[in-house]
Amino acid sequence: MTSGEKRLAHRLEEKLEDDYLCWYDVSIGDRNQHPDFIVFHPSRGLLVLEVKDWKLDTIQSMDKQQAVILTDRGAANVLNPLEQARQYMFAATNKLERDPQLIWPSGSLKGKPRFPYGHGVVFANISRKQFDAAELENVLPAHLVICQDEMTESVDAEAFQQRLWNMFPIKFTMKLSLPQIDRIRWHMFPEVRIPYQPDLFAEPGQLSTEIPDLLRVMDLQQEQLARSLGDGHRVIHGVAGSGKTMILGYRAEHLAKMCARPILVLCYNKALAAKLASTIEEKGLQGKVHVLNFHAWCVRQLDAYNAGKPPKSSDLNEFFDACVERVIRSVDQNLIPSAQYDAVLIDEGHDFKPEWFKLVVQMIHPDSNSLLVLYDDAQSIYNGPKKLRFSFSSVGVQAKGRTTILKLNYRNTAEVLSVARAFADDLLSQHDTEEDQAPTVQPMSTGRHGPKPLLIQFPNIEGEAEYIAAKLLDANRTGMPWSDMAVVYRRYDIGEKVAAVLTRRGIPFQWQQNRRRGYTPGESSVKVITMHSSKGLEFPLVCIPGLGEAPKEGDDLRDEARLIYVAMTRSTQELVMTHAMPSLLVEKMGKAMNVLNNL
Repeated sequence: MTSGEKRLAHRLEEKLEDDYLCWYDVSIGDRNQHPDFIVFHPSRGLLVLEVKDWKLDTIQSMDKQQAVILTDRGAANVLNPLEQARQYMFAATNKLERDPQLIWPSGSLKGKPRFPYGHGVVFANISRKQFDAAELENVLPAHLVICQDEMTESVDAEAFQQRLWNMFPIKFTMKLSLPQIDRIRWHMFPEVRIPYQPDLFAEPGQLSTEIPDLLRVMDLQQEQLARSLGDGHRVIHGVAGSGKTMILGYRAEHLAKMCARPILVLCYNKALAAKLASTIEEKGLQGKVHVLNFHAWCVRQLDAYNAGKPPKSSDLNEFFDACVERVIRSVDQNLIPSAQYDAVLIDEGHDFKPEWFKLVVQMIHPDSNSLLVLYDDAQSIYNGPKKLRFSFSSVGVQAKGRTTILKLNYRNTAEVLSVARAFADDLLSQHDTEEDQAPTVQPMSTGRHGPKPLLIQFPNIEGEAEYIAAKLLDANRTGMPWSDMAVVYRRYDIGEKVAAVLTRRGIPFQWQQNRRRGYTPGESSVKVITMHSSKGLEFPLVCIPGLGEAPKEGDDLRDEARLIYVAMTRSTQELVMTHAMPSLLVEKMGKAMNVLNNL
């Protein structure tokens, strides 16, 4: 950067709020042009600034197209800096006009950008007094120029911003949506991601993972269901393993081909969001389908529209709850725009609170009004006894007469499902609900068989961890990839002890407690995850240590059993459960294992 560019960069950083985006010297246009600065704001628009370190005696002459300036090599003919900025502005807008998400679809502005745009010049070494005395406004309109004394460190932030926005010939009152902002960011500074290729290292003609014929049939059935759901609001009540997430993937793909605006996919936990995002990337839809966990989406909305995040709290739940409240309030006050998406798809909707549904429904554009909620009340593992029962219509979900119930469990073998059902029998008992409420659905097996689940007692948790490590090593030696295995635990100290043993035995693993890394589904490693974070995921081999650990004071046994049920139903083939201490839950599991005698 020149000294003038550095000074302007500092002013932009100091004087603009967090919802502004700034790029320096990025390549745009077919001729690889490099404007000095591009400044963007969701409601103001896009501004191109050309910075000149010229002094007044640098300029020999200037008209509206050209300038003659003195350089170290003598006089030189150059473009008028305002004309230079104008050409860069059109290079940028021409690039953005190629994106159908960023233009007006109809009307007098059809094909034009959905945001205002402007251009201007910054003279880093010429004061306004000098500018006026030299009568430069005859070739450079005064309102399109920022002078040296108007970009000092002491300049008022509001006055500085006003000078920027005086450079726009027109102004809009609407705000761009967060997906549209993301599209502009991508065009200004593209990022290419290479999708994970799971069969890359397979032998010629051999699949790395064999899919049973039953799952191939399921694949076709779920795709057909996703395509035939129709318009409007839809709710699918499905048991664990019924293919709800697969339906969501197909539905997102189907809608992406039909919708003009982006599609939002939301869920509660981070690991599931990472898995869903990976699926969307494999389909090449990440530019059109945005996948986030609910709280991350709320934080992004607050950041994008500078609505102000609440102060950080030692209690993360308090912080995220405050973020949600602030987003709801900001939407009500029109600080954050509604109707940002053509469709919203919610996975694991049983974890959403009523006020979250009310907020999300407002994000759907009325022209499309497309909403899909996937639900399984038996897997509702958050909020404990405080969990509220509510009707969908009370939160704006108009799905009466548009609900589908999926009872068939494709994921689990008959052996795993039988034990899980027997263990959670009181959770899965049918309770009467109106159609507009969420029923608890009894899962039915497809009859696929596999190894019987194991329940083994050891003297201590260290013994449990050693056994699990040996089991994982044996499975890998017989051809099972590390990524097909998971250790699902309840308490941090259990996960810590398992992680220590896996490290010592040289087993590659990914532990969720390592906050520096996100959950990466395709990585060749055993996944060590909490029961809460396992929701929506599945693995051929699942190990659950510490089953006998006593619940903490205040924990509800029914909720603990629900968590264990979720963990058990992550297994597609083998399930290994271990414990050291006797407990009511271990006793309950022991009784549930008796159903295996009848299979």
